[in-house]
Amino acid sequence: MVNRLSPREAMFYFLDETGSTTHLGALLIVDAGESEKSGTTAAAEQQSGDGARSGSAKKSARSGSTTRTLDYPSLVALVENRLQSIPRYRQVVREVTLGLARPVWVDDPDFDINFHIRRSGLPRPGDTAQLQDLIARVMSRPLDRTRPLWEMYLIEGLPNGQQAILTKTHRCLVDDEAALEISEAICDEQPEVEALAEDLWMPGAPPGSVSLAVGAVAEAFSRPGDLLDSLMHGNSVVAEVRSTAEDALRRVGSIVQQLSDSAPSSPLNNSTTSTRIFAVASVPRRGCAKIADRYDCTVNDVELAIISGVMRRWMLSFDESVNVADTVRVVLPLSARDPGVERRLDSEARWIAVGKPSFVTDLPVGEDNPAVRLAQVAGLANRYSQSSRRLSMGPQPILSELGVVPFPELSSRAFRSLNRRAYNVPVGMGTSPVADKFVDGCPVSEMYMIPTLMAQRALAISITDYRDNLEFAFIADRGVMNDLPAMTDYVTEAYEELLATK
Repeated sequence: MVNRLSPREAMFYFLDETGSTTHLGALLIVDAGESEKSGTTAAAEQQSGDGARSGSAKKSARSGSTTRTLDYPSLVALVENRLQSIPRYRQVVREVTLGLARPVWVDDPDFDINFHIRRSGLPRPGDTAQLQDLIARVMSRPLDRTRPLWEMYLIEGLPNGQQAILTKTHRCLVDDEAALEISEAICDEQPEVEALAEDLWMPGAPPGSVSLAVGAVAEAFSRPGDLLDSLMHGNSVVAEVRSTAEDALRRVGSIVQQLSDSAPSSPLNNSTTSTRIFAVASVPRRGCAKIADRYDCTVNDVELAIISGVMRRWMLSFDESVNVADTVRVVLPLSARDPGVERRLDSEARWIAVGKPSFVTDLPVGEDNPAVRLAQVAGLANRYSQSSRRLSMGPQPILSELGVVPFPELSSRAFRSLNRRAYNVPVGMGTSPVADKFVDGCPVSEMYMIPTLMAQRALAISITDYRDNLEFAFIADRGVMNDLPAMTDYVTEAYEELLATK
């Protein structure tokens, strides 16, 4: 039996276009060659005040006598061992002749792990700017569709003996809630590496184009049941198409109604190039918790207030006439509004959170007073997270019930058109702090999610709660936001102004 892409997976697969590729990833900063001391203790030692930190050159405070290094062969061996738990990372997408059905997952007969895991280095002495520029170049390139849709880079030459692991994975690989991004599969909760049983993987025989086409036709005719009975009772394939199309039109009407209150006109909804630019910044969670306690709100509210301050500064950088009523509309996970899980350290927490129900809210970037801005952010988020007009299940294929490719392809195009003005900026946020992680026994000192930058979006933001720090990652269209590195300073300034309010 063939393993077809789900309707949503097919939609993300077909959403790729010139200037937009639907991949995401992670950046892990690894203290290779450092101690295997307890991660909890190290995180406490690392936190020595409430000052914000920018970039990825923060030195670990670990000390101890036992050391471990991460090298390319050991990383390859680790990934190869873990691939058995994520079999799609050894599979390619095969399209069906004439678009008779959705594409299928098939084993890659020429799978070469050394093609997917690559080694790179920064000119010594490497710095944050060089690392971010390298990541931007990697994330600008589309994935090779003739191979499994992922890549991993071991980046050497960082300050203080650190290394970086960069992953890039197509969105269709991680759409299912149980599907792991490759960075999640290689991380452990303890320094001790627990290898899985030896995996003697052999690719299965790929189906031929003719058999895929014949199977697609048989599948299409089997859906309504017996063909003669279907024709007699008017339940033919054509009737099914008509019924599904009518349902889809009603769904589109609902979408249009939700989007009638569209996001503000902004260059953030322009996409001019396929070239990316990337930046990261970090602030201590402890300081954000103090701000939240002072104003009786959540840390998630403080995160949104920081983003509001960042976007306000960005707008003022090119337009001094920002109006007090100006807003930026963001979409974020609905789960981020649950205060009951906010503080719990979770060993199962995922830093690649996709496919979750979400909602759109407005950031009052026109408000000058940071305390008032925080209050407005919290009030708007609380209101809109409970509004059915502001809820979203994320990108959905419009004709998801049908298996034929033209409909997912048209669905993807329709999504791009209808979703253009739904919001200005997507924001990825986790619900729980991520417990300390290790890669091949080496501690991960920093962790950033690299969000998907889809068509007609110039900026995407993610926040990862890791080792008592809130790690911000920004990825943008270089043609629209070539000043993105300034976001690093804006995060620090927005945090510090909130911390200074009384």
